[in-house]
Amino acid sequence: MSIGFWQIAVVVILVVLLFGRGKISSLMGDVAKGIKSFKKGMASDVSDETPTKNISETTQDTNNQDTNNKD
Repeated sequence: MSIGFWQIAVVVILVVLLFGRGKISSLMGDVAKGIKSFKKGMASDVSDETPTKNISETTQDTNNQDTNNKD
């Protein structure tokens, strides 16, 4: 049993009658704003990443601090 064109058309007409055309268009606008905001957030997360330190650099920095603190 497959869904036919007329069944889809009836469902669409019922949805428009229940919610109204204005409500559906405002809902779609909110969805579009959410998608834009999500994409903007993902783009800024990638550029805001701090450069990672090499493990050997971290070890050397710690050793240098320990040496400086002993003096």
